[in-house]
Amino acid sequence: MIRFTSPTVMNSPEPRRWRAIALSWGPAVIWMAVIFLFSTDYFSSANATPLFAPILSRLFPDASAAHIEQIIALTRKLGHYSEYFILAILLMRALNTEHSRLPATRRLIWSIALATLYAASDEWHQAFVPSRTASPVDVMIDSFGAICGSLWFHARKRRNSSRKLSGT
Repeated sequence: MIRFTSPTVMNSPEPRRWRAIALSWGPAVIWMAVIFLFSTDYFSSANATPLFAPILSRLFPDASAAHIEQIIALTRKLGHYSEYFILAILLMRALNTEHSRLPATRRLIWSIALATLYAASDEWHQAFVPSRTASPVDVMIDSFGAICGSLWFHARKRRNSSRKLSGT
């Protein structure tokens, strides 16, 4: 059998390192791709409202068209918050895995900063999508979601660590 790589290359720690990086950062990168997909024309308000308005009208038969539109708008804003809450958790997970020696405060700051930068770039992307608009308010909502997600992850990790130390 012909081997194209020597056994020492195959058994070196380098492939394992790349695998570890992919496992820690991969979910965050995949989630960023999902967020990017949500920022396309397919998920614009112009395309989503005709889909959801009839469903909401059936769920809330006494609601006016204006109230249905408000529910859809609120749901869209909660979507922004939720997307970045999840992204921040995935970023914190990756930072805790790959940069565990950094102080927790610095990992929190990095998570929030990376998510906020991605939110700004996502809104910039939406400026080029014909049926979408870029909104600084959405970046603020996204950033708030990232702050909450990062703090939630940090608090949960601290609580779990203190339980392990106390033996409960």
